[in-house]
Amino acid sequence: MDLSVFITKTGMERLQKRINDLMTERPEVIKLVTIAREFGDLSENAEYKAARERQRAIDSEIDYLRRRSAQLKVVDPSGFPKDAVRFGSSCKISDCSTDEELIFKLVGAAELNFYEDEDNVQIVSVVSPIGKGLLGKKPQEIAVICAPMGERRLKILEII
Repeated sequence: MDLSVFITKTGMERLQKRINDLMTERPEVIKLVTIAREFGDLSENAEYKAARERQRAIDSEIDYLRRRSAQLKVVDPSGFPKDAVRFGSSCKISDCSTDEELIFKLVGAAELNFYEDEDNVQIVSVVSPIGKGLLGKKPQEIAVICAPMGERRLKILEII
């Protein structure tokens, strides 16, 4: 199963908010392009070049996000049982080598960029090494994560 096509309901709402924010910003940037064009010679007009570059970046991001959101499948994890780590769930873990306790929230890869820093919660993609290692684990089980920096052992303390 391709987990990269799933997104949480919250993630889709945040993705749509980003599209709306960009659509709101776009008219302002177009106005800046028009104003900068009036400054004269476009070949040496830094304001015009910067405004056009920003407009292209906004248009590209809007296009990408719209195409991507059409491909994604929204999943509402609120009804999932909390007996094992699943897509959309949060889990409290203990790193076996450091005894550090962390909370991971497993989300779709497409929504990683739309989360602000949440207190003590690390947002992890379900297709990442940590996400893959945690999926399906039950409380008190140890997930062995094969990451580029080496093997990591995480004990599931609780599913939140």
